[in-house]
Amino acid sequence: GCAHGPRCDSPCVAPRQDRAPGAMDLAYVCEWEKKPKSNHCPSIPLVCAWSCRNLIAFTTDLRNEEEKDLTHMVHIIDTEHPWDVYSVNSGHTEVITCLEWDQSGSRLLSADADGHIKCWSMTDHLANSWENTVGSVVEGDPVVALSWLHNGVKLALHVEKSGASNFGEKFSRVKFSPSLTLFGGKPMEGWIAVTISGLVTVSLLKPNGQVLTATESLCRLRCRVALADVAFTGGGNIVVATSDGSSTSPVQFYKVCVSVVNEKCKIDTEILPSLFMRCTTDPARKDKYPAITHLKFLARDMSEQVLLCASNQNNSIVECWSLRKEGLPVNNIFQQISPVVGDKQPMILKWRILSATNDLDRVSAVALPKLPISLTNTDLKVANDTKFFPGLGLALAFHDGSVHIVHRLSLQMMAVFYGSSSQRPVDEPSLKRPRAAGPLVHFKAMQLSWTSLALAGVDSHGKLSMLRISPSMGHVLDMNMSLRHLLFLLEYCMVTGYDWWDILLHVQPSMVQNLVEKLHEEYMRQNAALQQVLSTRIVAMKASLCKLSSSTIARVCDYHAKLFLIAISCTLKSLLRPHFLNTPDKSPGDRLTEICSKITDVDIDKVMINLKTEEFVLEMTTLQSLQQLIQWVGDFVLYLLASLPNQGSPVRPGHSFLRDGASLGMFRELMVVIRIWGLLKPSCLPVYTATSDTQDSMSLLFRLLTKLWLCCREENHITEPDDTLIDECCLLPSQLLIPNIDWLPINDGIISKLQNKQLVRLQFGKAPGLVGHTVSSQFDAFVRAPGQPKIDHLRRLHLGAYPTEECKSCTRCGCVTMLKSPNKVTAVKQWEQRWIKNCLCGGLWRKMPLSYS
Repeated sequence: GCAHGPRCDSPCVAPRQDRAPGAMDLAYVCEWEKKPKSNHCPSIPLVCAWSCRNLIAFTTDLRNEEEKDLTHMVHIIDTEHPWDVYSVNSGHTEVITCLEWDQSGSRLLSADADGHIKCWSMTDHLANSWENTVGSVVEGDPVVALSWLHNGVKLALHVEKSGASNFGEKFSRVKFSPSLTLFGGKPMEGWIAVTISGLVTVSLLKPNGQVLTATESLCRLRCRVALADVAFTGGGNIVVATSDGSSTSPVQFYKVCVSVVNEKCKIDTEILPSLFMRCTTDPARKDKYPAITHLKFLARDMSEQVLLCASNQNNSIVECWSLRKEGLPVNNIFQQISPVVGDKQPMILKWRILSATNDLDRVSAVALPKLPISLTNTDLKVANDTKFFPGLGLALAFHDGSVHIVHRLSLQMMAVFYGSSSQRPVDEPSLKRPRAAGPLVHFKAMQLSWTSLALAGVDSHGKLSMLRISPSMGHVLDMNMSLRHLLFLLEYCMVTGYDWWDILLHVQPSMVQNLVEKLHEEYMRQNAALQQVLSTRIVAMKASLCKLSSSTIARVCDYHAKLFLIAISCTLKSLLRPHFLNTPDKSPGDRLTEICSKITDVDIDKVMINLKTEEFVLEMTTLQSLQQLIQWVGDFVLYLLASLPNQGSPVRPGHSFLRDGASLGMFRELMVVIRIWGLLKPSCLPVYTATSDTQDSMSLLFRLLTKLWLCCREENHITEPDDTLIDECCLLPSQLLIPNIDWLPINDGIISKLQNKQLVRLQFGKAPGLVGHTVSSQFDAFVRAPGQPKIDHLRRLHLGAYPTEECKSCTRCGCVTMLKSPNKVTAVKQWEQRWIKNCLCGGLWRKMPLSYS
């Protein structure tokens, strides 16, 4: 029975009902090396934050045994390379109380118990190099809550429409006002913080780099604030929730409005309805839970729903509350004087309890979902196929080492994970249970990933654990349903631009082919404009999926080559300029595409005659500087044609290009452009080693390429190449030296080591060996031996066997390029500028040690 008594109207939930086997499991753990003189100890409080780019920031204190002092450290890791930790001495003199990523995942706020707030940003867009640029301070006043201001962007997911064909139905832009706007409606960047003495401070980042800061009391009667949280309303206001830590005191809510008046920041506050926790008003539990230990809005942009946790030494209780508009009953006397007509009944805002748990073990940490799922009124009784959707659950960590995932509104159990020292299911043999030695290890801070498919926890030893959360929450859904959940979240990442590493955690080799095909089908259903916007992102997504299966590993190289081809095509076409300013609508690049698709002649010079060659005139230095990219185009075309005779081997890189009419058409256009540029500057042409001096290599390759393109230019009518074409391609190795193509190396990340579902143990600062790594013989083509020449994959320059230049590599695909540009030519600088923030595949850069091999 319910412990709340007969008047309780909330659905109370038993803590350990419906255990879901296999719903959560450990993917990897990463711990600190024990050093004799200094070691990492968890800070109190310990905090962590997870960005949309799958970077995790967390804190520890570094204790120096000799000097007996503590250094407050901030650590930033990329989930794919958790051992490659970037640790920075935060410079905070007191313990760090809050960490918050911005919505782009490229800046981080840290706040401490002395009122100092620091804003960290990437140095040179490198994920393992950070600097503190700006900040603000409320001297001596510990910060208890911190948030970036809302930028007005909110994309809602409609889980019940995951089967719809249009992305616009599955994901809709919600009308949401930014917290503050500049002239023209552009959102103003900045942050808001709440301090322990009841002050709210707002800092605004002006476009010129200055910081405007204002501080105001939340209400006239300032009182101690032990816990606080910040949320935003659709109308552009900010809501702050506070508690003094005692469950007998009310949880207070305030509306905060920020404005800029005469170049100064102004804050207005207003008191909103407060609430008392149900467990303190219930006679049976009145003094059982004296302290409120957790206070969280269910989401940053859901100020109407709040989660509260009250605890004693051993137990906790969790309640979910909702703010609703209710009609105010009017006395009959007043109704006779002024009758209520239609909707004019007076309304009042009132907090109502949605649900509460029974007594639980003591809660040590709470993690809330970041997925903006469109919640409907029927959400407490959701349809069967969506009720186990991961984004509907929030995570509770307990002092016994276990983690529960409960529905974010009904608090019903969805999944459970038992830590090494936590209670095991009764049916497990006692021999298997480890003896509890010393204090129990439990998560002191944890965060859900942006798709809720992974959970990171930092425990009482400062160790980082990465947990997988099953897309079906461990419940037996049919395979198609699990695939549909993964596909739906992949599409969400494709539309938002978020990193999808946490989805790959769940992709088994047998799923890869199916997911790639389904993703392509869904993409092809979208309108042309959206397809163009997402064209490179879907290729990068397919590449990362294909990396997870040995039968599709060669296609990873093809997809990266395709990304490179698209980038070169866009860049070279953008250099073409119309000869006269008052030209028709189409750009020279568009006209080139149109003419090349219409004229199917195999003679390159006949195609060239139809173009206005004056539009292709460029400076000689520009043409010469593009030679490395031009060479790649020429080499790749030759490699493809030479590999046509043994096209029956899908494990060879380049195989998928042989039936890809769109890509072959792009190569054909580029060959025409290069031919014209060769007339202006012969030294910019690709260099071939031919057996005959009189042979026109470009004409030969163009002729064979056109024949191959004609076989597959219509996606629905692909024909096999005829024997004469295959015979001519067989002769190519005797006419030209076939180049070795520099494919990307197989990435050194963790994802491929996690597929057998065995726990991987790692250590911060030490890259794992290849022990147990499933590298089969067909990977050998892509694994470079030490001492082999390295290549700058973006500039196509050889760096030598032991590069002396500082390089950076992509955190996702392993692409390597030099940090500093060796070029001074504008066209090449524009090419390099495209990859300053992100790699071809959209991954972040990380700086490499000079001695990389």
